[in-house]
Amino acid sequence: MAAMAEIRSTMRRILPLVLLPIMLAGCIPQLTLRGSNSDSTIVTAGGDSDNAHGQWQLPDLAAAICEPPHNLWERVRAGMTLPDHHHPGVQADLDWYARHQGYLDRVVERATPYLYLVVQAVEERNMPTEIALLPVVESAYQPFAYSHGRAAGLWQFIPGTGRRFDLKQNWWYDGRRDVAASTRAALDYLEYLHDEFHGDWLLALAAYNSGEGTVQRAVAYNRRRGKPIDFWSLDLPKETRGYVPKLLAIADLVQSPKKYDVTLTPIPNQPYLAEVKLSSQIDLALAAELAGVSIEDIYRYNPAFNRWATDPNGRHRLLLPIDKVDQFEARLAELPPGERIHWKRHMVKPGDSLLTLAKRYHTTVDMLRRVNGLHGNIIRAGHTLTIPVATRKFSSYRLSAEQRRLTTQNQAHGSNKVVYEVRPGDTLWDIARQYKVGVQELAKWNGMAPRDPLSPGKHIVIWIRAATELSLVNPAHFTYPIGKTHQRLGYTVRNGDSLARIAERFRVTVHNLKRWNKLHDGRYLQPGQRLTLYVDVTKQSGNI
Repeated sequence: MAAMAEIRSTMRRILPLVLLPIMLAGCIPQLTLRGSNSDSTIVTAGGDSDNAHGQWQLPDLAAAICEPPHNLWERVRAGMTLPDHHHPGVQADLDWYARHQGYLDRVVERATPYLYLVVQAVEERNMPTEIALLPVVESAYQPFAYSHGRAAGLWQFIPGTGRRFDLKQNWWYDGRRDVAASTRAALDYLEYLHDEFHGDWLLALAAYNSGEGTVQRAVAYNRRRGKPIDFWSLDLPKETRGYVPKLLAIADLVQSPKKYDVTLTPIPNQPYLAEVKLSSQIDLALAAELAGVSIEDIYRYNPAFNRWATDPNGRHRLLLPIDKVDQFEARLAELPPGERIHWKRHMVKPGDSLLTLAKRYHTTVDMLRRVNGLHGNIIRAGHTLTIPVATRKFSSYRLSAEQRRLTTQNQAHGSNKVVYEVRPGDTLWDIARQYKVGVQELAKWNGMAPRDPLSPGKHIVIWIRAATELSLVNPAHFTYPIGKTHQRLGYTVRNGDSLARIAERFRVTVHNLKRWNKLHDGRYLQPGQRLTLYVDVTKQSGNI
């Protein structure tokens, strides 16, 4: 009996010390000592409830398992391990976030469909859960974000780095905006950088922003001079010096929102989206109809798709709200694969080419070749081509790349607007210089980055600041002149036509006719020749 008393005494001293942290965390029910000095009793599996001697009752193992938090923010807080949340260099950003509750609300709303997926991926790699907040700094969790440096998506990959981490980019699809694929790529890159900088997460994050070479050179510079090589001691680009503190600030705010008098809308700790596998290309309007969601939501869940349909070359998959998956899969199973895309038969006419047809029907030359079994670019008048076409008007696909660009271009930035048609060799810099506007402004007006390549025939919007600058506009280069009364007109030369006769008929000058069409003195017009004119419709009477 003395031995049993000694064992019980030892257990009383040791077990509370072992289990106290768990009990305080709320992950295990409190142990009770049953006996003459306790009013609490619990039933133990296989125990003797009539034992006259008090004994420690161990809880059932199933009950001892922590119940996961209901709020995803609690899960994020539990996994935070980055250092320096309270470094003085963080305070300015922390103050800014704390003053802008509306901004935080918008970020949380945008993050809601994606955050569970990102947190899950971060935890699977045993990374600090602050990493799941990095898209707040990169893109404010906007899946269509595009920077002046050509970075795209939640994680802001530039094209080259995206390809380095296997993010496919083509006319149909941009993997930098694929939520799941870009998250995988970002975490691959961050893991690589973490190893490259010997486990220093702050240096890894700095390198994610500015490139590992920039940080390596800063580290080497300090090391040669015997200076500290932590993030706060390095001479890094201004943007990078502000980048890491922003993440630490938003993490500290998420950790203690009450401390900073802000609120974070709860996000359920459960999957929002699920992946659905397809076997072929599908029209996104049709996919939305099958899932019972809007076309805009299909694009928000799958922002990598640039056009009206998924990439014909795969991967064939969609992310859908988890409560819509069963309905989508059932309806898709009833739909023959050949009806996932609509098809049009086109009779080739003189002057048609695969390139012009691809532009007209919003597809690619490669797609036309593949569908029609063509091995080259030659098509002949009278032949018939099968062409994939959208089921809706293109304006219905409002979050496709083309429609997003048009929306951006239609935002007014002044009273005088020019729509410029790109010619071979043009760059944004050349156009900006010609019309005396900033290249950054010009890029922003058109939803582009300054270094984006231009393709001939593309339309660029230019906002001329003052009426005195209208003389800068060269009508040979734009789709239509400034003013609501002007219109671009195509004219086919007829027998007996001359420049003077055409100019008189449409009330324009011979000089402008030559300039618009790059005609040189001494060259005759030929019947059937196509001319471009820019006419004032108020001066025409039956000519157009």
